[in-house]
Amino acid sequence: QLVESGGGLVQAGGSLRLSCAASGRTFSNYDMGWFRQAPGKERESVAAITWSGGATYYTDSVKGRFTISRDNAKILVFLQMTSLKSVDTAVYYCAAAGMPFDSMLYGTWRQGAAYGVWGQGTQVTVSS
Repeated sequence: QLVESGGGLVQAGGSLRLSCAASGRTFSNYDMGWFRQAPGKERESVAAITWSGGATYYTDSVKGRFTISRDNAKILVFLQMTSLKSVDTAVYYCAAAGMPFDSMLYGTWRQGAAYGVWGQGTQVTVSS
C-alpha cells in the first residue's frame, strides 16, 4: 500500500529525492513519516509530516539537509536529501501514522509503533 522509490548510489555531498506513493487506499489525511535502518543498526526516525503539511519534524542529524514534503493531490510523500554523508547509508522506509501526531505525546512521531502501514523500503548508499 506504500511504495518507496528514488533510492540509489550517490557520492558524498550529493542529493537524492525519495518518493512514497500510496496504492489501494488514500493516505492524504494521514500523518506520515520516513525511517531508515542501516546494516546492524536499529531503525531510526528521520522525518515526519502532518496530513496537511503544516508541521514537519526532523531528527537532529538530518536537520538542514533533508526536507520532507507531500502532495496530497497525487498521494505522494517526498524526502529531499542533500549534502548526503556516508552515515546516511540505509534502507529508507515511509510509513503512515495510526493516529494524528497532535493526538499523541510530543515526540511520538519518532516511534515506529506509532505507524500502522509501512512500505517495503528503498536502499540509499552514499559513497565517500
